[in-house]
Amino acid sequence: MHVLVVGGAGYIGSHMVKLLVQRGFKVTVLDNLSAGYRDAVRGARFVLGDLFERDALEDLCREIRFDGVMHFASHIQVGESVREPAKYYRNNVFKTQNLLDVMVARRVRCFIFSSTAAIFGEPVRIPIDEEHPKQPINPYGRGKWMVEQMLEDYDTAYGLKSVSLRYFNAAGADPDGELGERHDPETHLIPLVLQAASGRRPYLTVFGNDYDTPDGTCIRDYIHVNDLCEAHLLALQRLWEGGNSAAYNLGNGNGFSVQEVIATARQVTGREIPVQYSARRPGDPARLVADSRRAQAELGWTPRYADLATIIAHAWRWETRDS
Repeated sequence: MHVLVVGGAGYIGSHMVKLLVQRGFKVTVLDNLSAGYRDAVRGARFVLGDLFERDALEDLCREIRFDGVMHFASHIQVGESVREPAKYYRNNVFKTQNLLDVMVARRVRCFIFSSTAAIFGEPVRIPIDEEHPKQPINPYGRGKWMVEQMLEDYDTAYGLKSVSLRYFNAAGADPDGELGERHDPETHLIPLVLQAASGRRPYLTVFGNDYDTPDGTCIRDYIHVNDLCEAHLLALQRLWEGGNSAAYNLGNGNGFSVQEVIATARQVTGREIPVQYSARRPGDPARLVADSRRAQAELGWTPRYADLATIIAHAWRWETRDS
């Protein structure tokens, strides 16, 4: 089987490529390197390109008969999406439609889409299951929800089968220490905590300590990047076996507060982590925790690295790789 991984030079995409190669699949990566790194792609063919370049995309799909496509090439910063919605709709929606149209034309029938918990908006119940109301509150979440609805229509009209995987908080790094997070700027909590621990930043800013939670800080569901990748592969195999289109929430089902993440990081690293507190950020819910029982039941998926200390330890190995 030959898989096209769009955005395969980025954080989650590069981990996905490594897993596919390890499992014996042929892999081609398409990435414009706007947020990814060429050296993160190992053992796969790399093609420098953009989904906006439809002719080049058609040429690639004409050259290679892909058995499936995984799509990771999205802008992901919620705050930026509010300031620059056009950038997000152009990249996350329009370019995705370009990809889907080429897949339909070239009769590539299996598509795995990186969606997000942001499609749910402010939660009305915890944990969040797949039937939770979809009321995204920012352009990032709205764009992802648009694509999910688009996929339903493409299935009905063109027979394009897809699985949308709604991440909660992707975290951690390759257990072998070869890959990790390199966002610029970094916005994810665990790498920010570890950068404060390693001295790469003077302190960690905690946004809000007056939430209705046991310690006043936000609670999130952290899922190891390798566990996310396992779910992607299981979803693709489900489609190859004739499964119907579907959507799944991906998380560990356990919530950890910002203070708990900091305390665990102090234990793992043995370092002091300076903290400064700031006001809440608009649109940050107090709790986001996934109900992933459907993915476990239908995909046979079980998170392997569910322990927060393990997630942080793998990320710390990446943070200190040059030490």
